[in-house]
Amino acid sequence: MRIQLISAVAAALLLAACSSDDAATGNTAGTNTTGTDNSQVAAASVAPGSAEDFKQNVGDRVFFALDRYDVSAEAQQQLQKQAAWLQQYPAVTVTVEGHADERGTREYNLALGERRANSVANYLTALGVDKSRLSVISYGKERPECTESNEACWSQNRRAVTTINR
Repeated sequence: MRIQLISAVAAALLLAACSSDDAATGNTAGTNTTGTDNSQVAAASVAPGSAEDFKQNVGDRVFFALDRYDVSAEAQQQLQKQAAWLQQYPAVTVTVEGHADERGTREYNLALGERRANSVANYLTALGVDKSRLSVISYGKERPECTESNEACWSQNRRAVTTINR
């Protein structure tokens, strides 16, 4: 089972590393005057193992349904990428931040954010990340990603963010 999981994560990382050739498709958006793709320049300037590497190349957040803290199938895929990256850089420690949307009381949202952060931390631990490398914190509704009062915005705020400690 563990070998299958590692193989699946490795295959996903390999596919993620592949990119299309803009010149072959005629897409010149994102290409500077020297003919170098700006995203390739940005990726090349990010130090492997850095917080920016993690955020750009792996993804630092997962999202939750309303009043839920269970890890969805989509979130599991994202956390598998995070776990693979963390196993590649064993000296890195992280803090998992739990967040909620603006609805509900402050106390309720702090508790929900903590349950979300713990769900993510537990899932990463189950994937082989040492628990001593993880800490959790809840911000509840205090640090929204989006401040509009609509479902599209609220869905962005129902999240857990894995941040690299430095």
